[in-house]
Amino acid sequence: MAPNAAIITNQLAPGTYMTMVATVAATAGGLYGYDTGIISGALPQIAQEFDLGYRAQELVTAAILAGAVFGALSSTYLSAKLGRRVTIMIVAGVYSVAVLAAALAPGPWFLAGARFCLGIAVGGSTQIVPAYIAELAPPEKRGSLVTYFNVSIGIGILLAAVVGVAGHNLFTWRWMFGVAVVPSILLLLGMIKLPGSPRWLVEHYRPKAAAKVLQKVRETSAEVRAEISDMQEMVGRINEQPETGWRAMRQPWLRPALIAGLGVAAFTQLSGIEMMIYYTPTFLKDAGFGPVAALWSALGVAITYLVMTFVGKLIVDRVGRRRLSLLMIPGAIAALLVLGAVLHFDLAGSLQPWWVVGCLIVFMVFNSGGIQVVGWLTGSEIYPLSIRDQALGAHAAMLWGSNLLLTGTALSVTKALGVGGAMWLYAGLNALGWLFIFRLVPETAGRSLEDIERSLKDGVFLPNRQVRPQPFQA
Repeated sequence: MAPNAAIITNQLAPGTYMTMVATVAATAGGLYGYDTGIISGALPQIAQEFDLGYRAQELVTAAILAGAVFGALSSTYLSAKLGRRVTIMIVAGVYSVAVLAAALAPGPWFLAGARFCLGIAVGGSTQIVPAYIAELAPPEKRGSLVTYFNVSIGIGILLAAVVGVAGHNLFTWRWMFGVAVVPSILLLLGMIKLPGSPRWLVEHYRPKAAAKVLQKVRETSAEVRAEISDMQEMVGRINEQPETGWRAMRQPWLRPALIAGLGVAAFTQLSGIEMMIYYTPTFLKDAGFGPVAALWSALGVAITYLVMTFVGKLIVDRVGRRRLSLLMIPGAIAALLVLGAVLHFDLAGSLQPWWVVGCLIVFMVFNSGGIQVVGWLTGSEIYPLSIRDQALGAHAAMLWGSNLLLTGTALSVTKALGVGGAMWLYAGLNALGWLFIFRLVPETAGRSLEDIERSLKDGVFLPNRQVRPQPFQA
């Protein structure tokens, strides 16, 4: 270990401490995954208890997404004024109250309102947690650390699928919702002892406090001094600008980062991932599976999501964000095209249910191991400090707005086009996403946040103008 590595009150090595910080903060991702994914197993019970048609089911399902758009935008003010850590604690409190309200809902409108409030916490956590981890992480490990959030989402989705399967016989949907209060409280308590963001501290003229934080997560004092100096230089430039925040986002030099980041956010959801998670049991029942078999198959899809996001976490710093997306999206397109053909033309006969499951799992392999790993990570890296809070809010709002659009229309689209036609539509959206990333999204692996910002200033941000960085080698 480097000689200055142990300036740490808790005696943890910097890498270990940083991993602990990322793990605790990423609990918010598990809440997001569980609270959005649990509707898959709970919706049949809810529809039966409240006698809901398919449009009412869409409303209950999509209410959390509408809340997430609002939460993503409103949390920008809190994160800028109070800091990342305090905002995460507020989000954890909202999670706790909202899941209990949903569990106690006396009717569908109350349930939709509770899920809207739950969405505020979901949107807030997705706006702030990746940024919090990214602002603490060393550049060469930033991808693997930020994607703890993705892995935690996968764990939450898997737990939701497990509870959905068990709940078919053992639990009511109210217990399925209410159990999430436990990790919500644990997140709130865990964040009390964690450090603040050093970049936020420097931005608020507290460089000594920022240096103290960085000493816990960097190996040497030289690294700490260099980063603090870099941050102070960037803050100095911000102070010289006539506009900051939302108004600053209109400046031409920021446009490439906003287009790239918001585009990735949109295609992360327009690729169809959340819609698949929410409605897999419904699609499988339409394909001939019984209710129990459909839930077990949804569990397999959730396991695939978790495994592939973990694999993506392990390789994203070496392969690169842009390259990983470009390699994986074609596999997702192929899976959706085949799935659409199987369903539309009834190609597999009696084996159709198993072809459907196979295509869904293949889609999950390529989608969750590719653009899903990159979506939140890109937002945490690509925006300059002067607009980071506001841009991250817009990033999360774009992601949740796209999710709301897709999920809120999924059952209507499948009724209009058939499930097969809907799969072809989503394949086309994946193809558009590949073209967008190829043309407009640069590689950010192994680069400091300040270096990415300089590339914008120097006009070398876009892929065709960028000096290709060397992948980090362990």
